[in-house]
Parts: sequence; C-alpha cells; structure tokens
Amino acid sequence: MDAPFDFDYLIVGGGAAGLSLAYHLSQEPRLASKRVLVLEPDTKEQNDRTWSFWADEPLAFDQIVAHEWERLAFRSPTFEKVFPLRRHRYKMIRGLDFYQFVGSALAKNPQFSRVATAVATLENLPNGGVRAITTAGEQFTGRYAFDSRPPALRELQQPSRYRYLLQHFVGWEVETDHDAFDPTTQEFMDFRGEQRQEPRFMYVLPFSKRQALVEYTLFSAQILPKPEYEAEIRRYLRERVGISSFRITAEEVGAIPMTDHPLPARNGPGIVHLGVRAGRAKPSTGYAFKRIQAHSARLVTGLATTGRPPRDLTGDKWQFRLFDTLLLDIMQRRGEITRDIFADLFRKNPVERIFDFLDERTSAWENLQIMHSVTPWPFLRSIWHVLRGRPGKRE
Repeated sequence: MDAPFDFDYLIVGGGAAGLSLAYHLSQEPRLASKRVLVLEPDTKEQNDRTWSFWADEPLAFDQIVAHEWERLAFRSPTFEKVFPLRRHRYKMIRGLDFYQFVGSALAKNPQFSRVATAVATLENLPNGGVRAITTAGEQFTGRYAFDSRPPALRELQQPSRYRYLLQHFVGWEVETDHDAFDPTTQEFMDFRGEQRQEPRFMYVLPFSKRQALVEYTLFSAQILPKPEYEAEIRRYLRERVGISSFRITAEEVGAIPMTDHPLPARNGPGIVHLGVRAGRAKPSTGYAFKRIQAHSARLVTGLATTGRPPRDLTGDKWQFRLFDTLLLDIMQRRGEITRDIFADLFRKNPVERIFDFLDERTSAWENLQIMHSVTPWPFLRSIWHVLRGRPGKRE
C-alpha cells in the first residue's frame, strides 16, 4: 500500500514550465482525483517576459496568443528574403496573459493548491515519494515532484568537456507617431550589424504599423553592459527603420543558458525535472516554450496511462543533440560565421524544413539535405572536437 502523502504531485516553480505542467494536468480527466501543490515564491502579477514560437498545429494556449505573423524575414549582408509562412504561423504569448490564464484555470479546480514560497531542498524519501522543504522550514510530501528551478550551471560547469554560452538580449516595446513597421512580417534574424566575433542580430515583432518589440540578441559567454544593447536598438531604429523619435512602453531583459552540458531529466525515482533544468531550452537556439508544452503533454500522458512518468521522459533523439553541440562549438570558436551558416540555411532550404529541423521532426533524408546546404568545413572541425571530447577554442 502506498505511503500517505500530503499531495500526489508537487510542482516546484510556477513559471512557464511549472504552470504548463499544471495546466496540462488540469485538462486530463483521468487525473482529476490527484491532489497537486504548486510552490512558487513570486506572485506573477507583471508581464515579465514574452514567449514566441512557430507552430503548424493547435497548442494548449492558442486562445491567449497576443499576435501571430504570416511572413518571416531573414536578413544578412549576403542574403535577405521575406518568406511567406504556408504551414506554420509565428506566434507570441505575453507572460502576464499566460500567468492569468493558468491561474484562473487552477483557481476553479479544487484539486490544485498554491503556496507562495521558495523550495530550499527537494529529496527522495527512503520509503518512496518525495519531500520539499521550503526556505521557511515548511515541509510538503508527494508521490512525485516536478522541479523547474533553474539548474546551478555555474557550479556544475566543466569547460574542458562542454560548451557554455548564453542567449542574452534586451528588448524594447516601442511606439511611434507614424507608420514604421509591417505588422504581417516578423523579423526573425537581422544579421546586418557588426558581429564582433559573436553571433549578433536584431529580432523584431511588429504588432501594428506603429508598435513593435525590438530586441538586440547575442550568443556569447558574457553579458554586455546594458547601454550597449540599448545603443544597438537605437541604431537599428534610426538606420534600418528610419525613426529617431519613439516611446518605450515596455522592456524585456533576459539570458538563456545554451549548453551541451548534460541536464538530467530526473533526480532519483520521484523527482522529474522541467523546463531549462530538463534541457527544454533548445541548446542551439534558446527556444523553449513549445518544447515545454510537448514535455508536459508527454509527462501527463504517462501519468494518466500508467500512474508513473514515462520511462523516456523527454523523447529527445541523439542526432539532434549532436547537431546542437556542433553549432555551439562553432559559435564558441568562430561566432561571427554563424550568420553565414544561417544565411545558407535560409537560402537553400524551404523555411518549413528549417522549422521542422529545429523542432527535431525531420527525417534522416531531410537532415542530410540540411547538412548539405551549409559549408561543411566548420562542422567537420567541430566533429573533430566532439570526437576528441574537448570543446573547440577561439581560432
């Protein structure tokens, strides 16, 4: 007989990963009798971030999509094109809309409880189950715990074996007094600025002809002083968009770990990892929201079918982990050529194939087509570094 627990499931962290799992659980009738506790110290009452993704099928949160785009632009000094999106749409969800939507669903569901607290310790119990101990000394037990706290990568780093970069950015939502943006076209990557030995690009989500999110994004090991991002945004708006007068209505700042450091999907029999802690931020791009939804659905299906999380928690495939590692190695060795790699990808492949590849849905033949479309030498060098078990260094 199972030991008595306070709850069936503990969800540690109430951000994108924790709340996504909670929502998926709330929508599964076979789990309607399960008691779920969400532990999160922040009240989530502000729009602290946005999540963007491409999709070619319905997702659980489509009704709160703030905007979607039917065209996508890629720009570099050697190639630029605006692509019509046929099978996909590019979409954006605001953090506050997500928090309120999930919060409303959980508040109406008696199987869910929420406690505003931080978890200091999460441990497997000898007789089965798990225990969470908060920073205030409270204790909660459960049959399973789902841990979405950020991993302590700084303490775990092994730079002689793995690659460690950040995708870091500052974004402004700006408003102008005259028409300046095309609200049908999302600027996916604009690499026309200086690279300075790193992948650097502008990313723009236009909401109307006079409103847009304009973001300066880099892939590198070090975060810049904030005025440097802001100077690049101003330069882009002045030189590329043709505006010097605008109002900043919101700001977004972030840094997403991009690494091939192994991030285990679980810790012992009762603790399952979520979000970045489970490697759900794709190592070569930083995109995470849709991967989090797929992971949540996979976990809930396992729990509903067998009463346990699935044996294969993520469904990740080794070949895509290798592709991510190779691109990270190139970014670390010669970051400035990343824009040429992406220019080749967009010049020689349908955008739908690129999206499928980044979604890890392509066949072996399609993977060969992708690899054949880029200059092989940088990848061959990185394959050598992978085979010898050591990351490449700046050339």
